[in-house]
Amino acid sequence: MKWGVLALALAGSAISASAACARPPVVVELFTAQGCSSCDKADAYVARLADDNGVIALTYSVDYWDYLGWKDTFAKPEFADRQRAYAHRLGVAEVYTPQVIVDGRAQTAAVQGGDVDRLIRAARRERVDPPEMRRRPDSRLAVGSGPRPKGGAEVWLVRFDPRQQEVEVKDGDNRGKTVTERNVVVEIVRLGAWSGKPVLLKIPPASQEGLEEVFLLQGREGGRILADLRGQTP
Repeated sequence: MKWGVLALALAGSAISASAACARPPVVVELFTAQGCSSCDKADAYVARLADDNGVIALTYSVDYWDYLGWKDTFAKPEFADRQRAYAHRLGVAEVYTPQVIVDGRAQTAAVQGGDVDRLIRAARRERVDPPEMRRRPDSRLAVGSGPRPKGGAEVWLVRFDPRQQEVEVKDGDNRGKTVTERNVVVEIVRLGAWSGKPVLLKIPPASQEGLEEVFLLQGREGGRILADLRGQTP
């Protein structure tokens, strides 16, 4: 066994029982679009969730409504790819907006805030004993040991802008309206696989300053989120 992995394993064994059983925040992922005429309430609701310390709220703009006349200024193809992976995993016939995914476990149309709240409460009841994750000063992420989910798991880095942002839409279904979004995802990067054993993964530099970051340990191809870690990009 390599010394780095051995040290990580020994550190993991020293974690107190209370730390090992700590319940991480629930991850709420909103898929929205600036050209979506029915997304404003979902955008506002998820923006309010961003103030809840027990929730990690992430806003992904998708690009498949651009053909309506307005090119979404925050959208990237990989965000829609992530949504399609969820759709396949959760048995949703096709992607749509607004859609909220809670902890990779369940989805809702996000039209009513109460529907999202119920999924958050259900996720909090189910989440137990997550593997530990730590961001190290040498730009590496340490992931501890734990039960390996069927099909395997992978580690994702999501970087987002925590500010509230306003965009004036000049064409399409929302022409003349101002769209307000918060915790807008800027980049998502797959760091590597996780087999249930301790691992160290290299963290790439951020594409811009002022971003916050979330590390997600998740079942492959849109599976359940097993653990998460939020921090400030150095």
